[in-house]
Amino acid sequence: MQKSKRQSKDKKDISETIAVYNNQGKKIEELPSIFNGPLKPAVVSQAVTMYLANQRHGLASTKTIGEVSGGGKKPWKQKGTGRARAGSIRSPLWRHGGVVFGPHPKDFHYTLSAKLRDAALRSVLNEKNLNGDILVLEKLEIARPKTREIKNLLESLNIKAKTLLVLPKADHNLKLAIKNMTDVESVLAQGLNALDCLKAGKIIFSKESLELLKKRLEK
Repeated sequence: MQKSKRQSKDKKDISETIAVYNNQGKKIEELPSIFNGPLKPAVVSQAVTMYLANQRHGLASTKTIGEVSGGGKKPWKQKGTGRARAGSIRSPLWRHGGVVFGPHPKDFHYTLSAKLRDAALRSVLNEKNLNGDILVLEKLEIARPKTREIKNLLESLNIKAKTLLVLPKADHNLKLAIKNMTDVESVLAQGLNALDCLKAGKIIFSKESLELLKKRLEK
């Protein structure tokens, strides 16, 4: 009996709907929620590892003994000097010599299936929704390309965490407004991924971008 009470206490309620607010933070309607599925940590881990690997440039490079300049002449004769045998002053054992098994330019890029990437995105968004970190606005747009416009919007919504704005299409005004803001980033709904969501404290969708994401995930 105690076990069942503990389980019911730990279980979080998942709402079947998600609220839509205006830019003043007032609730205006509710939509069917698409963020009420299961959490899949293993899938998220695979996707995040891929995204981080694809950000690596792989430009680290060292020179082997064959690539270091100099060392063409044998430093001393093979026998009779009392010193160890040496064939080149560019031996890896010598200062300024070549490097053994050092790094070379490498492409770390690889891909996962679209199905797995979308599953990871769903899982992260489901968790964000459980924690109350997703907000849907009727419209996500500003009249002027001013940073103050975005700050006023976030203040009216009482948001102080790092924020990700999910847009239905490119918005020049928004792009200029958040250019100098370190805590606000934007991404198109069609390009949203699990890593973007994990790095954000709060995620703000417009009603239109939410519909685009819904169509994308239902494919």
